[in-house]
Amino acid sequence: MNRLVSLFSIALIAFLCLHHRVLASSSDFEGFDAEDDDVLDDSTELHHSLRPPLLTQSESTVLDLDPSSDSDSTPASKSDPPTQTVKPSSISFDYWDEDEFEGLPEDEKSTESPVISDDASPAADPQTPDLESASETVDTDIPKKKQSYTVEIVCVSILIGYAINYFTGKRENENLALAWASKFGLKDTIFEKNFSFLGVGEGEDSPLLLKEATNVFKFYASGRRYCHGLLATLELKSRHDLISRLFNYVVPCKDEISFEVYMNDEAMDHIVFAMARKKAAKTMHKELRDLQRFGGMVPSPGGRKWVTEELAVVSESKEVAGDMITDVVLDQVFGDKSFEKFGKYFISMHFSDQHPGKHRKMLLFKFALPDAKHMDDMVRLIALIPYYIDLIGRYKLSSQARNKTDGARQKAAQEAYKELENVRQEALQRKKAEKKKILEEAQAKLSAEALRKKEAKERARQMKKSMPKVKMSRGH
Repeated sequence: MNRLVSLFSIALIAFLCLHHRVLASSSDFEGFDAEDDDVLDDSTELHHSLRPPLLTQSESTVLDLDPSSDSDSTPASKSDPPTQTVKPSSISFDYWDEDEFEGLPEDEKSTESPVISDDASPAADPQTPDLESASETVDTDIPKKKQSYTVEIVCVSILIGYAINYFTGKRENENLALAWASKFGLKDTIFEKNFSFLGVGEGEDSPLLLKEATNVFKFYASGRRYCHGLLATLELKSRHDLISRLFNYVVPCKDEISFEVYMNDEAMDHIVFAMARKKAAKTMHKELRDLQRFGGMVPSPGGRKWVTEELAVVSESKEVAGDMITDVVLDQVFGDKSFEKFGKYFISMHFSDQHPGKHRKMLLFKFALPDAKHMDDMVRLIALIPYYIDLIGRYKLSSQARNKTDGARQKAAQEAYKELENVRQEALQRKKAEKKKILEEAQAKLSAEALRKKEAKERARQMKKSMPKVKMSRGH
């Protein structure tokens, strides 16, 4: 009985405690409802006082706008992990009304945000300008402007350099040509002693040189036996052209002078002869038609002096080669010892009575030009020109060599005639084909009626042609 009374008393005490707990929890919920009403009132005031956020914000979060919540929070809330800071650009309110704030200026929307937290970084907002990127764009604009001016400055500098090079190169070429003319064309010089008329005009005051281009000059001389005249052409480097000047530094070239001596028809016998450096001689033998048809490489004969090993001889016969290379020219220019000193500017010489062109009998010389201060180095080369004019003018072939050269020239004349006939036949065939093509095109353009009349006319002509001929005799 006592045990039942004790159990009943324990159960009653537990019931009273549980009832007290329920009443305490209900009072807590009532206080929380009151605080929520205050928060709503504060939020409405904040809603009217703050600027509206951007209309393009897609994320929405609810912020704790009650400043007293931090001080009233329990110690247990301090132990909770810190919440992630929300970017200002993603802040919005659930009760935002987009229709209420239409037409607002965009600069106010982009410059002000509703709430800015202490931990938010300004670079996270896509609407705020990035100062670093702006400075970089400003820095990149300045080099672009400088670069554009740099290109213009470079272009103007190139044009100025080209103009300066043009005038300086032109002056250099003129000085070189005048130095050559004053050395070999004035009084008491080689050409003045061997020719009676010098220059390109008439009269004593005629200029010695004719300027055909900035780097091409002509010199003419006449009034000598065995020849009509002499024409010298100075082909100098294109110093006036800046690109050519730079190219010459990479691939060096030389200033050249070539002489053409027009021989009289009766003064030159059957001669085909050439001499040059070995590589150039082989090229001449392959490319020049008269050397290819009549000439051949001449080996050095034994038992007599010959040209230096650097040179090669192409001739129609050994007799002509031996007569053209005399001891005088070997001692003066083409010998082993003299060529090293006086023949360094020699390029080639070519004598032929079968030269293609208007003048068939010609002597051709080609030399390199030294600079204006060393024109004396080619005196012996220039002296070869009057020497060979007199030598070839007096030269006569032997009867045996003459018969051989006559046969070769007759054969060459026949081959040339055949070539002309072939060309003529080809021209006639071409003309017939063109005429036939024109007729076919004309027939194709005719109408059907015209074709029928033409065919009938052709048929009648064929029938008349096939009918037997009947002779009519008069009866007596």
